[in-house]
Amino acid sequence: MPTLVDVESPAWQAVAGPRTVLLAAPRSFCAGVERAIEIVECALAQRKGPVYVRKQIVHNAHVVADLRERGAIFVDELDAVPDGATVVFSAHGVSPAVRAEAERRAMTVIDATCPLVTKVHAEARRFAARGDTVVLIGHAGHEEVEGTVGEAPDRTVLVPEVSDVDSLEVEDPSRVSYLTQTTLAVDETTEVVEALKKRFPQLRGPASDDICYATTNRQEALKAIADEADLVLVVGSLNSSNSRRLVELSLRRGTRAHLIDDVGGLSPDWLAGVRVVGLTAGASAPHHLVDQVIDTLSALGPTTVEERETTRETVHFGLPRGVSRPS
Repeated sequence: MPTLVDVESPAWQAVAGPRTVLLAAPRSFCAGVERAIEIVECALAQRKGPVYVRKQIVHNAHVVADLRERGAIFVDELDAVPDGATVVFSAHGVSPAVRAEAERRAMTVIDATCPLVTKVHAEARRFAARGDTVVLIGHAGHEEVEGTVGEAPDRTVLVPEVSDVDSLEVEDPSRVSYLTQTTLAVDETTEVVEALKKRFPQLRGPASDDICYATTNRQEALKAIADEADLVLVVGSLNSSNSRRLVELSLRRGTRAHLIDDVGGLSPDWLAGVRVVGLTAGASAPHHLVDQVIDTLSALGPTTVEERETTRETVHFGLPRGVSRPS
C-alpha cells in the first residue's frame, strides 16, 4: 500500500492552503494494461500450479506487488521457470527467441502482449522480409524495444534520439523503413521521423502510427492543463516510459513536474507557493493512487478539482486463447 503522508506535520502545514487541481483525462490504466492484469488474475484463479510472469506484467510497482501477493511469481528470465510450468509474457512483448525457449521447454505460455505492440512486431517482420533496414525509434533496454528488435535483429537498428540520425549507416539508403516504440513522446518522435525523411527520402513507415492511442491521449490531456498549472504531478513508476514522457512534456512546456509512484513520493517543498496543481497518471498507474493524491491535497485546505477531458477512450481488447473470464 502507498505510504500516506502526515499532513499535520510542520513541513506540510507550512504549505497548507486552498488549491485547484486540474485533473487530466484520460489518465491511468489503458486497455492494454487492463487486459494484461486481467490475464494474470484469470490465470491465478484457473491454473492449479504456480503462475510465473516474465518481467513486470506492466511497469508499475503497485500492480506488481498486488499480483505478487495474490500468488504470481515474477521472474526476469525463463531460466527461473521450471520446465512445463505456466508462464505469462508481459504486456511489453518478447522476442521470438524467448518464445522458442518456452516451447522447447514445454511451458504453457499465456501471452499478455498488448495487441498494439504485437502490431509493431508484425511490421518489423514484414519490413525486414522485403529487404529493408528497419530503423526502430525507441529507448535501449526497454523490454518492448528488446522484443521488437528480436523480430529481425540482423536488419534492425535502434535510434533513440534525433541526434543519432546523422551518424546512421544503412545497407541501402533506398530501402529504409521506420517503426517506433509505442510509448514515446509524440512531438520528439515526429522530429526523429522528419530527420530520417531528410536523410532517406524514400523512407517508408507503418500505415498507422505505432505510438499507441493511450500514450497520445495522455500527452494531449496533459497539454490541456500544463500551461495553467504551477506544478504538474504525474503518478507512475520510474520504469514506466509513458509516465516519464509526461513529465518531460510538462517540463518542455515550462511547467515544473515530478513523477511519483504514489502519494508517499510527494514532497511538501514542491507545493510552496503553488495554487494550481496539474495531475495525471501514466497508462500503467492504478486510478486509486490519483485519488490518494487528491485526498492529501484536500487535507491541506479547500481543494477544487476540475477535470479536463480531451477525449473519451472506448478501446477494449479481448483475452488471448486459453484464458477466459469467470462465468
